[in-house]
Amino acid sequence: MNILILSAGTRNKVVQYFKENVGAEGKVIATDCSNLAPAVYEADAFYLVPRITAPGYLDQIIEICKKESIDGVFSLIDPELSLLAKEREKFLAVGTTPIISPYDLVETCFDKYRMYKLLQEMNIPTGRCYEDLESFFRDKEAGLISYPVFVKPVKGSASININKVSSDEEIRVLFHLYDNLMIQEFMDGQEYGADVYIDMISGKCTSIFVKKKIKMRAGETDKSVSFKDPELFTMIQNFVEKCGFCGMIDIDIFKINGVYYISEVNPRFGGGYPHAYESGVNMPAQVIANLAGEENSVTIGQYEEGICMMKYNEVAIVRLKDEEIVEG
Repeated sequence: MNILILSAGTRNKVVQYFKENVGAEGKVIATDCSNLAPAVYEADAFYLVPRITAPGYLDQIIEICKKESIDGVFSLIDPELSLLAKEREKFLAVGTTPIISPYDLVETCFDKYRMYKLLQEMNIPTGRCYEDLESFFRDKEAGLISYPVFVKPVKGSASININKVSSDEEIRVLFHLYDNLMIQEFMDGQEYGADVYIDMISGKCTSIFVKKKIKMRAGETDKSVSFKDPELFTMIQNFVEKCGFCGMIDIDIFKINGVYYISEVNPRFGGGYPHAYESGVNMPAQVIANLAGEENSVTIGQYEEGICMMKYNEVAIVRLKDEEIVEG
């Protein structure tokens, strides 16, 4: 079984986990636009590729799939997920399965207002969102929402350009300076993250790992502890199966006054996935089983509570000449 991990970056653990699961005859290949991406040196081989916006990028990835007899491909960065989903048939034509949810669903995940509307339609609790100032100020006057609130790009990731604001003036300034912003209710509660796998053959949710977030850094979980709640498992299972998600996804959740609210959905491995894997929730094995034509059994919640994850810094050292360095 051969796996291609695109835009591997600093996600060393994900590369390591797939290497542990592909078997003696399998390979894990990685790509990145920089040879200073430490995760690529964990792979059996890596390819230095252009940025995903460069002309001919997709053709180059397809050629790698053919050359390396790649069975399954996935990306670790948001901008590439839509490309994989949209060009699914081109990958299938060379025998490679993109491990990604359907294109329209991926696009909904990356449009925070569209996701808000979808959650509303499904009667799933979520924070109020507004695309225009008039609607927000009207609801504020009616007492339906109050400061502080978040102002953020409708499309964005890694907590970039998110501002917590507490006045009409701040909101007006931000909406004047930037386009495509939205206002999101400030959810003041305990934050959780869920690593979820949806079987690519049966469409059933087979794994859910929930972590209580203790400390965040740059939009990623830095410290967390494993957590279980059958009510939350049922909510997540119903949501992902009804939507039609596929493969691994990451969900941000808040609990406020005893009620779980879904905040965001990322259709890829989350930055905190190592917590799930080290707690026994092996999604690489499920990916490989699906690629081999096997359905996975449902093992939701089969892990221990109270297992803590604490991220810390590490370094990778390689020897490169000045002219060989590609910063990306």
